[in-house]
Amino acid sequence: MDNLQIRYLERLSELYPTIAAASTEAINLEAILNLPKGTEHFLTDIHGEYEAFSHVLKNGSGAVRRKVNDVFGNTLSKQDKQSLATLIYYPREKMAQILETANNREDWYKITLYRLIEVAKSAGSKYTRSKVRKALPTEFSYIIEELMTEKMDVRDKESYYNAIVQTMIRLGRAEAFIVALCELIQRLVVDHLHILGDIYDRGPGPHIIMDKLMTYHSLDIQWGNHDVLWMGAAAGQRGCIANVIRICARYGNLDILEDGYGINLLPLATFALDTYGSDPCTCFQLKGTNACSPSEAELNIKMHKAISIIQFKVEGQIIREHPEFGLESRNLLHCIDFEHDTILIDGKEYPMLDTNFPTVNPLNPYGLTEEEAFIMDRLEKAFLNCEKLQQHMRFLLAKGSLYKVYNGNLLYHGCVPLNEDGSFKEVELYGNRYKGRELYEYLDSCIRKGFVSVDLAERERGRDMMWYIWLHENSPLFGKDKMATFERYFLAEKETHKEKKNPYYNLLEKEEVANRILKEFGLPEEDSHIINGHVPVKSKNGENPVKCGGKVLVIDGGFSKAYQKETGIAGYTLIYNSYGLILAAHEPFESTESAIANESDIYSESIVIKRVSSRKLVGDTDTGKQLRAKIRDLEELLEAYHSGIIVEKFPLKK
Repeated sequence: MDNLQIRYLERLSELYPTIAAASTEAINLEAILNLPKGTEHFLTDIHGEYEAFSHVLKNGSGAVRRKVNDVFGNTLSKQDKQSLATLIYYPREKMAQILETANNREDWYKITLYRLIEVAKSAGSKYTRSKVRKALPTEFSYIIEELMTEKMDVRDKESYYNAIVQTMIRLGRAEAFIVALCELIQRLVVDHLHILGDIYDRGPGPHIIMDKLMTYHSLDIQWGNHDVLWMGAAAGQRGCIANVIRICARYGNLDILEDGYGINLLPLATFALDTYGSDPCTCFQLKGTNACSPSEAELNIKMHKAISIIQFKVEGQIIREHPEFGLESRNLLHCIDFEHDTILIDGKEYPMLDTNFPTVNPLNPYGLTEEEAFIMDRLEKAFLNCEKLQQHMRFLLAKGSLYKVYNGNLLYHGCVPLNEDGSFKEVELYGNRYKGRELYEYLDSCIRKGFVSVDLAERERGRDMMWYIWLHENSPLFGKDKMATFERYFLAEKETHKEKKNPYYNLLEKEEVANRILKEFGLPEEDSHIINGHVPVKSKNGENPVKCGGKVLVIDGGFSKAYQKETGIAGYTLIYNSYGLILAAHEPFESTESAIANESDIYSESIVIKRVSSRKLVGDTDTGKQLRAKIRDLEELLEAYHSGIIVEKFPLKK
């Protein structure tokens, strides 16, 4: 053994100081390798829809219902199983509803306790007792562990349950105990969660979703372009800040900023009323389904226009500061003919739908007025100093990345930029050229440097790159030739609105392209999958989320209510358990109240993408590779103990 290896084994011996300790750990790890792999849950493009997200998280995209079916089969009616599943999703609310009409509460407590324990046993059977123990709620950990591991005969079991129920009722803890069991089942049914981007924008609750994710037991996040936009805003990038506010205004969600993050929008509101008070702002009507009063809607519309004009100016300044981005064609304010109310784009003249631009100086169209500059100064400071926003962004940095390879699957939000022939598109950035995996890794490092680099110039570059990633055609998170925001607001001609997608989206059915991408990211062609979101799958038009014979899965089915008219459903999610891959399609989520009262479930149907011939074990996963490496290290440590290279460290007797 060389010195470095001996030093490593000496450090390892501090954790396992004796032959017995090292042997026990190796045996335990070997046992874990032979357990069934944990269930992975994939969600993408949540877009602030907190209630629907929360429901899917609670039901594990049908995993809870499948577990209830596995345990009770035909011994319970379909209605009883659905009622039990709803109780597991919403224990407090459903229990309150049931107990209002229950003839005998003690019987209901006893029956429910028995059923929940059986489901919990089944859900926990694929984990070690140690892992289950760590998941147990502190208050009831001992009694739940006893109930899940007891092996008494039927007569003793009934007596045992009766004694527990009666004690719980007498102490007034029966309901709290049932809640704890339901939450434990939710925790055990899904072992790991993957979020494939776009937590933010459109829906009303991205901040609530972030709070929920920060308490989740095991997850990773692949950033979407909307997430990176918010990250850029939190880092103080003004183009990102303006876009974030504009999108919140457009969907009637300014309370996300004001109430959710405590960002003061009063200066913007005052400016909007003063500047556009008599302007109907027809081009800036609100989208989405959020209800608000007429006066609030009118203010939102005027703020929407005010921040949009500021955005076009700020972005124009960024584009001129960064000619290397090649975005000069996206600067359009100077193309307006203010005399004739037209605009010249690509050599063609178009009439403008809105001609009221009181803050745009034709001689300096990208210059902010004094009031606009003041507003942007205030907003930049507000975003930089918002503690909750910064906390959420630090969490995204810690748990997130632009892509992830996990258990034979390649996860990313948008696309790998390709040329028409399916080869990787080469992108030049700051004098270097990147493509494929290198492009992802370079952009990932830019995002991180935008927050943490000690070099101020490098940090500034990282911030501007977050804006680039949001809207550039060479960004893997955007993947279109332009972001036609200006045209969609001001021009009626649909030809100007068109955003041409990267060839990636037309080549997904070609196996050689999918294989090339998998190989680029270090995955084998066989038994590997690409999983991504970003572009909603239009199911109502017959589009299939399963591409290339199951090698590529596009799971953005339209979580956002704003997309559901286009897609016809309310999102796809994916489950990868020890038996294979299951794609779940969801119906639109009406409300939490409806889900509880009617025992409705937005999980509608599932498609088995792949069923394995033999059940996958932990040993077949990335975790299994890590455990095997640890077992090898322990075996080397044992060899060092046996050969006398390292001496056992027995505790001294007192």
